[in-house]
Amino acid sequence: MVNRVKQFFLYFNYKIDENDREFVYKYLNKEQIELFEKLKVYEQKHCINVARDLVNHCKELNINYNDELIVAALLHDIGKIECSLNLIDKSALVILDKISRGKIKKYEKNKKVDIYYNHPEKGYNILKKMGEKNRILFLVKNHHNNDISNDLELSILKECDENN
Repeated sequence: MVNRVKQFFLYFNYKIDENDREFVYKYLNKEQIELFEKLKVYEQKHCINVARDLVNHCKELNINYNDELIVAALLHDIGKIECSLNLIDKSALVILDKISRGKIKKYEKNKKVDIYYNHPEKGYNILKKMGEKNRILFLVKNHHNNDISNDLELSILKECDENN
Protein backbone atom coordinates (compact mmCIF):
# COMPACT_ATOMS: atom_id res chain seq x y z
CA MET A 1 0.00 0.00 0.00
CA VAL A 2 2.94 2.35 0.70
CA ASN A 3 4.11 1.74 -2.86
CA ARG A 4 0.66 2.81 -4.14
CA VAL A 5 0.79 6.07 -2.17
CA LYS A 6 4.25 6.77 -3.61
CA GLN A 7 2.94 6.06 -7.11
CA PHE A 8 0.05 8.48 -6.59
CA PHE A 9 2.40 11.37 -5.89
CA LEU A 10 4.80 10.42 -8.67
CA TYR A 11 1.96 10.34 -11.21
CA PHE A 12 1.34 14.08 -10.73
CA ASN A 13 4.82 14.88 -11.98
CA TYR A 14 5.15 12.31 -14.73
CA LYS A 15 6.25 13.68 -18.07
CA ILE A 16 7.36 11.94 -21.23
CA ASP A 17 10.92 13.02 -22.02
CA GLU A 18 13.12 12.43 -25.06
CA ASN A 19 14.56 9.19 -23.61
CA ASP A 20 11.03 7.89 -23.10
CA ARG A 21 10.05 8.78 -26.66
CA GLU A 22 13.15 7.08 -28.06
CA PHE A 23 12.38 3.95 -26.06
CA VAL A 24 8.78 3.87 -27.29
CA TYR A 25 9.75 4.57 -30.92
CA LYS A 26 12.35 1.81 -30.78
CA TYR A 27 9.72 -0.87 -30.09
CA LEU A 28 6.37 0.37 -31.37
CA ASN A 29 5.34 0.85 -34.97
CA LYS A 30 3.45 3.92 -36.19
CA GLU A 31 -0.01 2.44 -35.59
CA GLN A 32 0.96 1.25 -32.10
CA ILE A 33 2.45 4.66 -31.27
CA GLU A 34 -0.77 6.41 -32.31
CA LEU A 35 -2.70 4.10 -30.01
CA PHE A 36 -0.18 4.47 -27.16
CA GLU A 37 -0.43 8.27 -27.37
CA LYS A 38 -4.18 8.05 -26.64
CA LEU A 39 -3.31 7.00 -23.07
CA LYS A 40 -3.06 9.69 -20.40
CA VAL A 41 0.54 10.81 -19.87
CA TYR A 42 0.74 9.13 -16.45
CA GLU A 43 -0.48 5.86 -18.01
CA GLN A 44 2.08 6.19 -20.82
CA LYS A 45 4.84 6.74 -18.27
CA HIS A 46 3.59 3.79 -16.22
CA CYS A 47 3.76 1.54 -19.30
CA ILE A 48 7.24 2.81 -20.17
CA ASN A 49 8.38 2.16 -16.60
CA VAL A 50 6.91 -1.36 -16.72
CA ALA A 51 8.69 -2.07 -20.01
CA ARG A 52 12.04 -0.74 -18.78
CA ASP A 53 11.70 -2.62 -15.51
CA LEU A 54 10.91 -5.77 -17.49
CA VAL A 55 14.05 -5.40 -19.62
CA ASN A 56 16.20 -4.85 -16.52
CA HIS A 57 14.59 -7.74 -14.67
CA CYS A 58 15.19 -10.11 -17.59
CA LYS A 59 18.81 -9.01 -17.82
CA GLU A 60 19.33 -9.51 -14.06
CA LEU A 61 17.88 -13.02 -14.27
CA ASN A 62 19.76 -13.74 -17.51
CA ILE A 63 16.46 -14.44 -19.26
CA ASN A 64 16.15 -13.95 -23.00
CA TYR A 65 13.42 -11.53 -23.98
CA ASN A 66 12.18 -10.34 -27.33
CA ASP A 67 10.60 -7.23 -28.77
CA GLU A 68 7.11 -8.74 -28.51
CA LEU A 69 7.43 -8.86 -24.73
CA ILE A 70 8.45 -5.21 -24.61
CA VAL A 71 5.62 -4.24 -26.98
CA ALA A 72 3.19 -6.08 -24.70
CA ALA A 73 4.56 -4.19 -21.69
CA LEU A 74 4.19 -0.86 -23.49
CA LEU A 75 0.62 -1.68 -24.55
CA HIS A 76 -0.56 -3.71 -21.55
CA ASP A 77 -2.94 -0.97 -20.33
CA ILE A 78 -4.16 0.15 -23.76
CA GLY A 79 -7.71 -0.89 -22.87
CA LYS A 80 -7.84 2.15 -20.60
CA ILE A 81 -8.28 4.40 -23.63
CA GLU A 82 -11.95 3.37 -23.68
CA CYS A 83 -12.67 5.24 -20.46
CA SER A 84 -10.18 7.64 -19.02
CA LEU A 85 -9.54 7.41 -15.30
CA ASN A 86 -8.07 10.50 -13.70
CA LEU A 87 -5.59 10.10 -10.86
CA ILE A 88 -8.21 10.48 -8.16
CA ASP A 89 -10.50 7.88 -9.81
CA LYS A 90 -7.65 5.44 -10.29
CA SER A 91 -6.33 5.88 -6.74
CA ALA A 92 -9.80 5.51 -5.23
CA LEU A 93 -10.42 2.32 -7.21
CA VAL A 94 -7.06 0.84 -6.20
CA ILE A 95 -7.74 1.57 -2.53
CA LEU A 96 -11.35 0.36 -2.68
CA ASP A 97 -10.26 -2.80 -4.46
CA LYS A 98 -7.70 -3.54 -1.73
CA ILE A 99 -10.06 -2.71 1.14
CA SER A 100 -13.00 -4.63 -0.33
CA ARG A 101 -10.79 -7.50 -1.54
CA GLY A 102 -12.22 -7.12 -5.02
CA LYS A 103 -15.88 -6.90 -4.00
CA ILE A 104 -16.35 -3.58 -5.81
CA LYS A 105 -16.13 -5.59 -9.02
CA LYS A 106 -19.87 -6.20 -8.68
CA TYR A 107 -20.36 -2.53 -9.64
CA GLU A 108 -18.97 -3.10 -13.15
CA LYS A 109 -21.94 -1.29 -14.69
CA ASN A 110 -20.10 1.83 -13.58
CA LYS A 111 -17.84 2.66 -16.52
CA LYS A 112 -14.85 3.48 -14.30
CA VAL A 113 -15.13 0.26 -12.29
CA ASP A 114 -15.57 -1.62 -15.57
CA ILE A 115 -12.39 -0.17 -17.10
CA TYR A 116 -10.43 -0.78 -13.89
CA TYR A 117 -11.24 -4.48 -13.90
CA ASN A 118 -11.71 -5.18 -17.60
CA HIS A 119 -9.04 -3.10 -19.35
CA PRO A 120 -7.00 -6.23 -20.17
CA GLU A 121 -9.89 -7.72 -22.17
CA LYS A 122 -10.66 -4.34 -23.76
CA GLY A 123 -6.99 -3.92 -24.69
CA TYR A 124 -6.96 -7.40 -26.17
CA ASN A 125 -9.98 -6.53 -28.34
CA ILE A 126 -8.46 -3.24 -29.52
CA LEU A 127 -5.17 -4.91 -30.43
CA LYS A 128 -6.86 -7.89 -32.05
CA LYS A 129 -8.76 -5.55 -34.39
CA MET A 130 -5.37 -4.06 -35.35
CA GLY A 131 -4.10 -7.54 -36.23
CA GLU A 132 -1.60 -7.71 -33.38
CA LYS A 133 0.45 -10.88 -32.87
CA ASN A 134 -1.03 -13.67 -30.75
CA ARG A 135 1.70 -13.55 -28.11
CA ILE A 136 1.17 -9.83 -27.49
CA LEU A 137 -2.59 -10.41 -27.35
CA PHE A 138 -2.13 -13.18 -24.79
CA LEU A 139 0.14 -11.08 -22.57
CA VAL A 140 -2.11 -8.00 -22.67
CA LYS A 141 -5.27 -10.01 -22.03
CA ASN A 142 -3.79 -11.91 -19.08
CA HIS A 143 -1.61 -9.33 -17.32
CA HIS A 144 -4.01 -9.36 -14.34
CA ASN A 145 -4.95 -13.04 -14.59
CA ASN A 146 -3.74 -14.85 -11.48
CA ASP A 147 -4.90 -18.24 -12.75
CA ILE A 148 -1.95 -18.55 -15.14
CA SER A 149 1.30 -19.23 -13.34
CA ASN A 150 3.29 -21.37 -15.75
CA ASP A 151 4.21 -18.59 -18.21
CA LEU A 152 7.51 -16.95 -17.29
CA GLU A 153 7.10 -13.87 -19.50
CA LEU A 154 3.58 -13.25 -18.20
CA SER A 155 4.80 -13.64 -14.62
CA ILE A 156 7.55 -11.08 -15.20
CA LEU A 157 5.13 -8.67 -16.87
CA LYS A 158 2.70 -8.98 -13.96
CA GLU A 159 5.47 -8.44 -11.40
CA CYS A 160 6.81 -5.37 -13.19
CA ASP A 161 3.28 -3.97 -13.56
CA GLU A 162 2.64 -4.44 -9.86
CA ASN A 163 5.91 -2.72 -8.96
CA ASN A 164 5.15 0.33 -11.08
